[in-house]
Amino acid sequence: MISSVFGKTKPVNFIILLAFLFMLYWYVQLVLFQFDFDTSSLVIQGLITGLLLFTVFLVNFIVRRNLINESNSYAILFYVLLFVVFPEVVTDNNAILCSFFVLLAARRLISIRTLKNVPQKVFDASLWIMISSFFYDWAILFMILVFLSIYFYAPKSIKNWLIPLVAFLTIGLILGSWLVLTNRVEFLQEHYVFSISSEINLSSYWLSQLILNIFLAFIILATLLAFINLTRFAHGKIISIRLITVFLIIAIFITLIKTSEGSYPVILTFFPTAVILARYIEIFKRKKLREILLFALVLTPFLVFATEWILK
Repeated sequence: MISSVFGKTKPVNFIILLAFLFMLYWYVQLVLFQFDFDTSSLVIQGLITGLLLFTVFLVNFIVRRNLINESNSYAILFYVLLFVVFPEVVTDNNAILCSFFVLLAARRLISIRTLKNVPQKVFDASLWIMISSFFYDWAILFMILVFLSIYFYAPKSIKNWLIPLVAFLTIGLILGSWLVLTNRVEFLQEHYVFSISSEINLSSYWLSQLILNIFLAFIILATLLAFINLTRFAHGKIISIRLITVFLIIAIFITLIKTSEGSYPVILTFFPTAVILARYIEIFKRKKLREILLFALVLTPFLVFATEWILK
């Protein structure tokens, strides 16, 4: 039943997932954490909600436009379900904004495979990553993806290697001017400290580190399994999956060193994890086996969520 619905790309899939994510967002905010919002903060949260919902379309666009997965909705299904496993992420506006800009960068980098407008795409991706670092300083590590993309797709042009520097100078001039005008010149020194979180217990809603550790172990295993018979795919698709794997490694690293009470960068792992899980599902050609696996993957997040709610 699940595969019959999400095994194809249909508008109803977006309606189901967007409605569910919208309800989950406000349930976590108003019921699970019982936040009180005044008028101004309610408007801000409404904008954040819209941005979060838009990321579903962004994930789907990246996957479909670059032919990363087959023609199905598994990637966006798993992307939304990961919010059920880690509902705390919707309370972290910085995490949502950081993830949004990193996704914009990923969209440009993966599309370099067409070898069209390469300098512009490198510049855009560099710019988005630098903006994402305004919300999480460690997000600057995603610049590794920019240089890897240049290396994989267009390494012979010296201009491509210099473009990230141009993007850095551009955003530096704009940010510097804004900080001077707003009298906040201390922002850079205070924000880019690249500290490592020393908290061990994390959030009380996470069953400490257990769920996070199990999640990380699971996606590493799924990544290995998803690469089975990868060589039979086109070269461009292999490179795209390699970039997504590096994306996941960087996101895991940031999650491990940055997670603390009120800070949940695990959202950065959602996109590459969703893509890899979708790829893993596609390995199974037998319909019954795929349906059983899908059912298990869909049911597990809700069991985790129920367990957290009971132990809350």
